[in-house]
Amino acid sequence: MFQRNVLASGVVPQISVIMGPCAGGAVYSPAMTDFIFMVRDTSYMFVTGPDVVKTVTNEVVTAEQLGGASTHTRKSSVADGAFQDDVEALSEIRRLFDFLPLNNREKAPTRPFFDDPARIEPSLDTLIPDNPNQPYDMKELIAKVADEGDFYEIQKDFAGNIIIGFVRIEGQTVGIVANQPMVLAGCLDIDSSRKAARFVRFCDAFEIPILTLVDVPGFLPGTGQEYGGVIKHGAKLLFAYGEATVPKVTVITRKAYGGAYDVMASKHLRGDFNYAWPTAEIAVMGAKGAVEILYRSELGDADKIAARTKDYEDRFANPFVAAEKGFIDEVIQPRSTRRRVARAFASLRGKRLTNPWKKHDNIPL
Repeated sequence: MFQRNVLASGVVPQISVIMGPCAGGAVYSPAMTDFIFMVRDTSYMFVTGPDVVKTVTNEVVTAEQLGGASTHTRKSSVADGAFQDDVEALSEIRRLFDFLPLNNREKAPTRPFFDDPARIEPSLDTLIPDNPNQPYDMKELIAKVADEGDFYEIQKDFAGNIIIGFVRIEGQTVGIVANQPMVLAGCLDIDSSRKAARFVRFCDAFEIPILTLVDVPGFLPGTGQEYGGVIKHGAKLLFAYGEATVPKVTVITRKAYGGAYDVMASKHLRGDFNYAWPTAEIAVMGAKGAVEILYRSELGDADKIAARTKDYEDRFANPFVAAEKGFIDEVIQPRSTRRRVARAFASLRGKRLTNPWKKHDNIPL
């Protein structure tokens, strides 16, 4: 069974629904599938059960705590979602099926749509707060770009600082990867990099175009992240985007700093259309941090530092320097985001791009 899962990977979409106990070696079959969904309170997954855990480590834990839906959707990221009961699970899986192709040689199904691709959304002009440190909900932008506001989110309860899922644009399936400023200011970290990297690779395997919405101040700093291998894990997302040959459209809404800017489907990773809102800031780092490094000798003089910070902000707290260098194709009005994104994907429908021949790549695991 495991061998068949491996050979089918990337050939047909594989979805597992856990509707009862799944324990021991049996957990590794769903683990190799593309999506795992669980049912709350009636399903659980673990390699070794509570009795074995108690015998070996002396920990007392229930089956629900050890491998229930809540554990696997919030802590371990083993499961992509959890449903209230079997009926809801089956109906939601049908909805997911509707976004996916039958195999890697077929296109995802095109559905009738009743939403104008040229729809203008004036409310998006005020989505970004005046205060650069104030959060806003990126899901509002996703809903206003998608056909009929329909968004099928994956791994909702894990690594909330990045959002992944499926929408339709002009009736066609598009994978969404978006930073969420409401959680950890939208920083990338170990968990969000792993979550997004796997999703990008799934979309690439099944020819599903990717829309990336960027508002990222950088990678999350700290010993916990560095000791946990954020370099290797961040490289997974970088690798996934660089490897992907599907149409890639990127919209930078606010911050795009340093390595995190590169990682989020930048022009340098073969982004096809890279747009920015006028509120976008594309730079190596924020003004305050940059000035403290560049003008360390002037740190004692508050007025000088304030003037240097303002000068840096005037020069780099806008998308025009990046656009001048060709890293941004166009600075667009937020209200016309759906129209521009729909037009970009329409022009990329015949995209053909191949990577050099190889038996397989060696993604940093």
